[in-house]
Amino acid sequence: MADLSQSHRILFFNTLAFMVCFACWTLNGVLVTFLNDRGIFEWSVVEIGWLLGIPILTGSIMRLPMGILTDKFGGKPVFSCLLILSSIPLFLLPFADSFWTFAILSFLFGMVGTSFAIGVGYTSIYYPKEWQGRALGIFGMGSSGAALTTFLAPTLLTNFSENDPENGWKWLPVIYGSALLLMGIVFLIFTKNKKIEAQSKTVGQLLKPLQSPRVWRFGLYYFLVFGSFVAFSQWLLPNFLNVYHTTLVMGGLFAALFSLPSGVIRAYGGFLSDRFGARKVMYWVLSSSVVLSFLLMFPKMDITTSGSGLVASKAGTVTKVSENEVVAGGKTYEIAQEDKNAVHNKYFPSKKSWQEVVVEQNQQIQKKDLLAEGITQIHFEANMWVYLVLVILIGAAWGIGAAAVYKHIPDYFPNEVGVIGGMVGLLGGLGGFFGPIIFGYLLSFTGFWTSSWMFILAISLICLIWMHRIVVNLMKEKSPEYAKDMDRKN
Repeated sequence: MADLSQSHRILFFNTLAFMVCFACWTLNGVLVTFLNDRGIFEWSVVEIGWLLGIPILTGSIMRLPMGILTDKFGGKPVFSCLLILSSIPLFLLPFADSFWTFAILSFLFGMVGTSFAIGVGYTSIYYPKEWQGRALGIFGMGSSGAALTTFLAPTLLTNFSENDPENGWKWLPVIYGSALLLMGIVFLIFTKNKKIEAQSKTVGQLLKPLQSPRVWRFGLYYFLVFGSFVAFSQWLLPNFLNVYHTTLVMGGLFAALFSLPSGVIRAYGGFLSDRFGARKVMYWVLSSSVVLSFLLMFPKMDITTSGSGLVASKAGTVTKVSENEVVAGGKTYEIAQEDKNAVHNKYFPSKKSWQEVVVEQNQQIQKKDLLAEGITQIHFEANMWVYLVLVILIGAAWGIGAAAVYKHIPDYFPNEVGVIGGMVGLLGGLGGFFGPIIFGYLLSFTGFWTSSWMFILAISLICLIWMHRIVVNLMKEKSPEYAKDMDRKN
């Protein structure tokens, strides 16, 4: 019981430290949007995408070496140093006066993103196999720090800027830097170090498990469920501001409603993975991601296109033309009118159709000639509240999936949790880095914000198909007769 009590204490401080780190890791999502919106810095959509992604890049590419360091030296010294050293660029951020200085400092404090690889290795070593899904799920709840940033930071920025519109924002990175420094000191005092008791390995031996295709498959899953979560934690705020014209504070609240459930539900995802198996959970997660991203990819739109026209049934002369009818060859043709009082549906796409005359009186016509052009107008409101609910649901699904992915690692690689967790985290973090940049280019190319969800749909389909093929192959390998029987029945 004493050992378990100590494990819970380590888990508590790990989760708290990860929460602080994750809040700092997603800081640019709010800060860059605010600075650009207030005209303090004038950045293009592409530059904003880069600034949102740069901290994620650092936290991604450095996860693997930080995971190796955790396996070698233990979590306490590595985590403590990370917290304390990462506070320095945040204290320097108020002095940034250009895109490049802001980008360089963002790159440096982005190191806090490596905290996940450290915490996974540090947490898993304290728990037996049957507890690891829940423990890692609880630790993953620290990603709800993104919700703290998207919820609190806009309000703080607004309050700081009331008295000093130009420089009030500079207090925010100082507060975040102070939180990191304080957490580093607390972690140094109240935690105990522990590392894997195994024979010392060379770097080549530590990296050897990366040759397994399974690692890269887990990494792709995590690219979706974690990388997309990080990307949208930052991307949703400017999305709500531009599409639904919310205030900065309300947009931050909506982004927090996406981030918070996704982070908190990871503990439940760990419980489900322990009880039902990680693979079964991933089936539900990936299927949900496909369905929800498909629903989310439709933008607000008013489309006018060609509809059902009116053609002459026989040749003759047009003897009468009015808004309501055309008489040609002795036959009367009724013209469909536009319903100008039609009310659009608030939740589903709606359409209305009408016809406009294209012939003139005394005009000679042939059979099948067009008398009136058909026009159809499709309207989709993309109701903000429906959009928000769908966003929350897909975020929750990703949170469950993130716990399920990491449930696999101690099972398959019990002595390389740090390095494998670091590699999977690296690939997932790259999703958070490339996400805002890809979204920015897609927005510039297509002109609509929901193009980002098309990208998510494509990745979700790839993950689901890949996993299903692996499951089918395993079934054929381990139960060939059962697989053949299923093939015959299908």
